[in-house]
Parts: sequence; C-alpha cells; structure tokens
Amino acid sequence: MHEPRIAITRSILVTGGAGFLGSHLCERLLGEGHEVICVDNFFSSRKDNIAPFLDHPRFELIRHDVTFPLYVEVDQIYNLACPASPIHYQHDPVQTTKTSVHGAINMLGLAKRLKCRIFQASTSEVYGDPAVHPQREDYWGNVNPIGPRSCYDEGKRCAETLFFDYHRQNRVEIKVARIFNTYGPRMHPNDGRVVSNFIVQALRGEPITIYGDGGQTRSFCYVDDLIEGFVRLMESDPSLTGPVNLGNPGEFTIRELAEKVIALTGSRSKLTFKNLPQDDPKQRRPDISLAGEKLGWRPKTPLDEGLVRTIEYFEKTLRSE
Repeated sequence: MHEPRIAITRSILVTGGAGFLGSHLCERLLGEGHEVICVDNFFSSRKDNIAPFLDHPRFELIRHDVTFPLYVEVDQIYNLACPASPIHYQHDPVQTTKTSVHGAINMLGLAKRLKCRIFQASTSEVYGDPAVHPQREDYWGNVNPIGPRSCYDEGKRCAETLFFDYHRQNRVEIKVARIFNTYGPRMHPNDGRVVSNFIVQALRGEPITIYGDGGQTRSFCYVDDLIEGFVRLMESDPSLTGPVNLGNPGEFTIRELAEKVIALTGSRSKLTFKNLPQDDPKQRRPDISLAGEKLGWRPKTPLDEGLVRTIEYFEKTLRSE
C-alpha cells in the first residue's frame, strides 16, 4: 500500500508574479495551498492579472525591482522577473540586462542565505538563430552578442551562468527551465508577440502583420501546460538542475498561425508582409525528450483548442477597453 501523500504548505516567492506566466503560476500555487509572495515592479505586467488574488489570505504583493536586494523569508523562489517580449525588452535594453543579471544575483543571494531551492525562467532565446534543429539542451546556441535582441538573449545566458556557478560554488539548489513560445489568457494585448498580435489584429479587422515571408517556424505551448512543467521541475529530484526545455514540439509556420487565427476568429483580415527584424530566428522547436524522461511531462493542449481560449480572453479584454 502507498502511504497517503501529505500536502506541504510552503511560503513561495514569485518574482515577476504579476506578468503573464507569473500570474498563472501564482494561481496554481495558491490552488495547491501554498503561501505566495508576488514581487513585481509592473514595468511590463498588469495589476489586472493578479486582481483576483489580492484579497486572498495566502497572497501578498510587494512592489519591488529585483535589481535591488530583497529580504524576505520563504521556502522556494521562482525567478520569472524580466520583460519577455521584444517591444518591452528593447524599450530599455540596459534595464533588461540588469534585470536578468542583477536580478539573478540578488535572488541567488537570497536563496543562498535561506538555503532554499530556486527556479530560473530561462528562454529558448539562449539558442539564438539555431543551426541545430530541433534544439536540445546540450546545444550551445548561435547568438549575436551585440544585436538589438542581445539584451534579452545574452542577459538570460548570463543568468544561467550565474545559476550554475552558485550551484557549483555555494551548493545552491537550482532548477533552470528554457521556455519556448507560450500563449494563453493574460497575455498583454500590446506586447508585440506573434499570437497576441495576430489575435488582436484579427478581432479588430486590421491587416495581420507578418514579418518576412511567413515561412519561419515557431512552436506554441499553452500556458497551463507550461505551468505544469514549472511545478514538476521545481519538485523534481535535486540532482536534476536543468537546463530543461519546456515547450510544445508541434511546429508551425508563422503564416499557418495567421491563417488559423483568421479562421478561428471569423475575421476578414488580410495578410500584410514587412521586413524581417534583425536576428529573428528562422526556426524554433524544442526537443523535450529530457522533460518527458525526467518529469513525465508533455504538453496536452492542441494549438486550435488553446487559441480558442486565448481568443475568448482577448474578446473580453478588447470589449472592456
């Protein structure tokens, strides 16, 4: 007979907790009975994302910039703080790099002092414009260190370096996830990401903007699937430090995504084409063999189903605006 599983209530810090991914993570952790401290400076996030939790007895919001030290007492840390869309992270590239690097140093220092486990939300952008397809965790990437996207790409790469050095030098328990394109409710309508762009343009009947010829590929993971991966990785054996790819291995061209959004919204929008931005990756698809083997994780939500839920969210959001 199996012993009944005893639920453990933890105090958990989520930096960037009011963002798209952070708010979903806070919701999941509250649902599991944990106490959640949400830290955010609201540079690219919105209070609306966490409004339903503000009166929750186990939820606390701290307005704070992670580039400055933070002193709290917690059992686990999820470090998600950093603008993640090109429009936001290129708006103030120096601050973006500081958020990734100084933020990692401050949160790792806190984890070292508290002797607690810390999770880093890294990104598939560490692979740059990949010369290997699909991307495995042992691929070192193809990143331009001085381009307009470098503040994010190299900032996240440096954060990974810091995580592994704190692990080797100070024995901090780390978990590093490399996140591929994720979408779902609570995305910012003006974040410049391809899914939100296409849906908002389609719902408004505006031309759908495709950069390049639309033949570049991406993989799209629904947010609930990704958060499940977060929690499984955080709760995994200490020997699994990562990095672990978390994303949906289904691969679609940008043009296919645009056509799906038009069909699902019933929009009359037409496609319009513009020049591809510098260093924009031509293909992106995760190899998630490691997550499957070590975490028993695989995304479950088909793209069409996830898009329908996301479209419903944006319909409500645009009506309210």
